Amino acid sequence: MIRSEKTRQFIIEKTAPIFNKKGYVGTYLSDLTIATGLTKGSIYGNFKDKNEVALEAFRYNYKFQTENIISKIEEENKAVDKLLAFLNHYKTTFKAIFKNGGCAILNTATDVDDGNDLLKKEVVKTIYNWHHRIVSILLQGIQNDEFDEYLDTNEYAYRMIALIEGSILLAKTLNKPDILLNNIIFLEKEIKQISLE
Repeated sequence: MIRSEKTRQFIIEKTAPIFNKKGYVGTYLSDLTIATGLTKGSIYGNFKDKNEVALEAFRYNYKFQTENIISKIEEENKAVDKLLAFLNHYKTTFKAIFKNGGCAILNTATDVDDGNDLLKKEVVKTIYNWHHRIVSILLQGIQNDEFDEYLDTNEYAYRMIALIEGSILLAKTLNKPDILLNNIIFLEKEIKQISLE
């Protein structure tokens, strides 16, 4: 069967929320056929296997959650404002993130930690990309005298990611959005405190 990019994209868009909500293990072929209205043969005519569908669904979910935030960050000139724009994204869009099943990185990392090397490699890559983006912003801030030159950018970026991801986990699981919002406020205050301006 000839693969169609249009059909592949349709399958990815329809199945991405399912994978994000139910996980790789919890998503069955029947979920994919019901969501798309396609047969097993149609799905596997466009994808090698469930792994490939799940991988593309993760990439789609990640892009869904990051496209808007990246454009907001790029609108800002100062590093401090870039970081605050990044945090503001979570304050203003957490309901949409929760409705989509939560953070795609967190969900997929937990789901495939010890069982799916292909997906785990993709998750690790996205975490490193996220970390690199924050470190780059912090280094820009140091270069522009917004932050102290002795700031440990590597450590700070990981702490920021951990606090956001952990807060999303607790806020969504316990249905207490204030956990996320209060930790975002904490991070905003911290960024202002480490700023030299």
